[in-house]
Amino acid sequence: MNETPLGTSCPLPISRYENILLAHGGGGRLMHRLLEEVFLPAFHNPALATRHDGASLSLGPERIAFTTDAYVVRPLFFPGGDIGTLAVNGTLNDLAMCGARPMAISAAFILEEGLPVDTLRRVVESMQQAAAAAAVPIVTGDTKVVDRGRADGLYIATTGLGRIPAGLDVGPGRIQPGDALLINGDVGRHGMAIMAVREGLAFETTITSDCAPLVEPVFRLIESGVEIHCLRDLTRGGLASALVELAEATGLDFKVDEAAIPVSEEVQGACEILGLDPLHVANEGRFLAVVAAKDAQRACAILREVQPDLPAAHIGQVQGRGQGRVTLRSRIGAPRILDMFSGEQLPRIC
Repeated sequence: MNETPLGTSCPLPISRYENILLAHGGGGRLMHRLLEEVFLPAFHNPALATRHDGASLSLGPERIAFTTDAYVVRPLFFPGGDIGTLAVNGTLNDLAMCGARPMAISAAFILEEGLPVDTLRRVVESMQQAAAAAAVPIVTGDTKVVDRGRADGLYIATTGLGRIPAGLDVGPGRIQPGDALLINGDVGRHGMAIMAVREGLAFETTITSDCAPLVEPVFRLIESGVEIHCLRDLTRGGLASALVELAEATGLDFKVDEAAIPVSEEVQGACEILGLDPLHVANEGRFLAVVAAKDAQRACAILREVQPDLPAAHIGQVQGRGQGRVTLRSRIGAPRILDMFSGEQLPRIC
């Protein structure tokens, strides 16, 4: 009998399914395959083809950013925020990643029969407080009610409009070899905060979500004259997915130093206990900035000045044209290819 020696091959994860899985919404490889094979071919147009956090549209002499998102987080309330603050800040952040100053937000609510009105009122008040803090009004919306058991209480969909300053062009197409890769703070907080509450996990220190608006740090960079080539917020799929998305979109190789990526002790410890990689865990107040190498040090200093409680860091650089890969230099100095995860780590975290 001929036998195949053990350990000579590694089975590839299944990547094609006849039905939608939770993993198709998790920010990893399956979600991106869904986008590539279903949505992008059907809706193809120049604005969508940029594959950015929002569309850049021209209205006469002005350019605006237009973005939309949906929020299905469970539970509705978590340390550091709730579905309402998440919806407003997430929309503001998508506009900021386009280099746009937010102007207005719309909000649509899908309510489940039986949802306590006090719960809805609490969420709406959170949204108003977050919008007022950013001086961005919620100007229109819609409300629908579905049968009991069909919506986990409450879903929210938002749309945002923002004005892009004249002459500013931020997007994946502007990334160049030699660019510096910066992040504005430690990673993994949001996903682990949701996971701890949902699963009733008790750690010595409560992990709070990093849910926060990013307009101020982004516009401090812009107004300080930093040469920004691309911005990307680190939501579903975390830092790893953001890096891989940009590398694949540009065909440029990225090199990242794991030791330079800030991860708090409590998040690192929780990830080790649960067998998770903090680089794949979602954030809601962190972003990746791709800037000209000459401005890297100054940009880090600006980010630390705007958010002094966060450890902004220079984590790597863009190399020359290659295979569109991200190489991670591990803490022990060994290189490995960084990729998106194939399954679902933490469903329903945003």
